[in-house]
Amino acid sequence: MSKAKNINAKQREELLGALKARFEKNLSRHQDLDWAKVQAKLEANPEKLWSLNEMERTGGEPDVVGFDKKAGEYIFYDCSAESPKGRRSVCYDREALESRKEHKPENNAMDLAAAMDIELLTEEQYREMQKLGNFDLKTSSWVKTPAEIRKLGGALFCDRRYNTVFVYHNGAESYYAARGFRGSLRV
Repeated sequence: MSKAKNINAKQREELLGALKARFEKNLSRHQDLDWAKVQAKLEANPEKLWSLNEMERTGGEPDVVGFDKKAGEYIFYDCSAESPKGRRSVCYDREALESRKEHKPENNAMDLAAAMDIELLTEEQYREMQKLGNFDLKTSSWVKTPAEIRKLGGALFCDRRYNTVFVYHNGAESYYAARGFRGSLRV
């Protein structure tokens, strides 16, 4: 049974209000961008509003971090101070989840991201995000892992400690209360 990917008028109004307030509070993340143009693009793409609402609902605090001129798309990242609370305690992907014999987490990062129609941040995107502020000072976030590493059973995650962004590895089946994932969305 597939879940309808739309939000009602009240949710839409609340979401657009939250996104606008965050946009105005964090102008350094998107210099030279105009909220009215972002909002017009969002209103023309209701399915993207649904994904942004899912990002917001799970604690991601999505915000505009750039504009791809070639594609004509605004780029949103989860900009919550810590890894989104509603997306923690997950292993990396379905294969990792199924490989656990006991103490399985409820879900995995890749399936959750796919269900939300968003992408996990790559290591490069994670480093770009960290130039916009200090994120994951107490938590960590899974990032998209290269196939060669995943094929060998590993997965990558990042955090910020000692004013430095660190990239680490773990078995893809591992999960921790302080590790979640951050997503990106193009609109």
